[in-house]
Amino acid sequence: MKKIQINIATFFLMVSVLSSCKMGKDYEAPVVDTPLEYRFGTDTVITTEIDTMMDWSMLIQDPILDTLIATALRNNQDVKIAMQRIIEAEKLYRIQRVNARPMLDYSGNYQYGNFNNMNVGDQQGVYFGGSNLNWEIDLWGKNKRLSEAAKADYMSSVYGLHAAQITLVASVSEFYIELLENQASLQVAERTLASRDSSMVMMDARFERGAIPEIDLNQAQIQQAIAESAVPVYKRGIVLAENTLSILLGENPRAVVTGLSLTEQVVPQAIPSGIPSDLLKRRPDVMQSEEAIITQNAQVGAAIANRFPSISITGSGGVASAALSSANLTQGAWNIGAGIVGPLFEWGKNKRKIEVEKARLETSILNYEKDVRQSFKEVEDALASIQYYSEEELARQKHVTAARSAEYLSKERYDKGVTSYLEYLEQQRTAFDAELNYITVKSNILKSYIQLYKSLGGGWKNKEEK
Repeated sequence: MKKIQINIATFFLMVSVLSSCKMGKDYEAPVVDTPLEYRFGTDTVITTEIDTMMDWSMLIQDPILDTLIATALRNNQDVKIAMQRIIEAEKLYRIQRVNARPMLDYSGNYQYGNFNNMNVGDQQGVYFGGSNLNWEIDLWGKNKRLSEAAKADYMSSVYGLHAAQITLVASVSEFYIELLENQASLQVAERTLASRDSSMVMMDARFERGAIPEIDLNQAQIQQAIAESAVPVYKRGIVLAENTLSILLGENPRAVVTGLSLTEQVVPQAIPSGIPSDLLKRRPDVMQSEEAIITQNAQVGAAIANRFPSISITGSGGVASAALSSANLTQGAWNIGAGIVGPLFEWGKNKRKIEVEKARLETSILNYEKDVRQSFKEVEDALASIQYYSEEELARQKHVTAARSAEYLSKERYDKGVTSYLEYLEQQRTAFDAELNYITVKSNILKSYIQLYKSLGGGWKNKEEK
């Protein structure tokens, strides 16, 4: 008996040692060529390390927007779906982990007849009840590799949630700014229309008196119609922005109350330049791409392990009786055994499976490299947009100031008969366009900051805020 125990212990020790083996290469992070610094950005002392992430509420400091974002993060369906995917991936990971452990279940059966254990005799009933053991020994590390893949899938789902949250914050902010842009443009259009309506009253009176030709009246009517047609354009833009915001909030389309106006919005003062390589540790979509590589690397190892035989240990133990009512005839029953199964000749199928998984691995690496370069581009685009839109804003502001002055002076000149009505109309049109262009560039600056927040994987903080 002692010898049997020693042999069993020796067997399980050998199994434990052999089970530590794994087929395939362990994961190594791909090397990506990263730029040393960003081309744009003014605050070179700011870092984009993962511990310097800026809270989204500091992006655009509008209490109403803060409330909208908080509501969206709670109710948005895409975020809820991402959360369910985490739960799904976590359960699948747990299931895969236990596949390498011994499985124990129970069974019971009853047989009646005169043929039992290769013997023919009297008819009788045989009862058995007990438990069964089944353990596939993971000699080649297949289950370990599959567990690695399941864990990577789980981490990918976690990063997927982070990416969904960042995208949601950016989308809510962008459509809120778009709503403010349409509101500001509508105010300009309605104010211009009111001014041109007043002018039309005077122009009609002058025309009736014969003080002006009909062409001047027609030109005034044209400018009035232009302003009038702009009003429904911006009203439609307001409704569409509100509808999109409502869906992002997880609600049915409705009107959205706004806070600060577009021109009252304050942008962050500092722009990060940081270290581009830090971006790889911050962008959840990039980290999700890396987890895809880890998953596929593990699948290659599992495919290699499938070319080797699998060994299983089986056993059962319980009680058996020739008659259920005869307890004195009940006796212990057990058996233990082992089996081996492996591919012998399958026309190269398993080899091709390895090649397929390796091709998928290379694809995942290429996707990762593409995503990394795309992330650098998005940061550069946002930084460049902030810089050049800010420069454009200064010019647009000068344009608005000069256009308003020119419109006023031109009207004075026309009223005194110094210039033609055509000149005055041209200055009206220029002033109208200048104000709308200024609103657009103001909106683009805010949207560029939002894109910077998104492209940096959630924002930034300067050194004093750390």
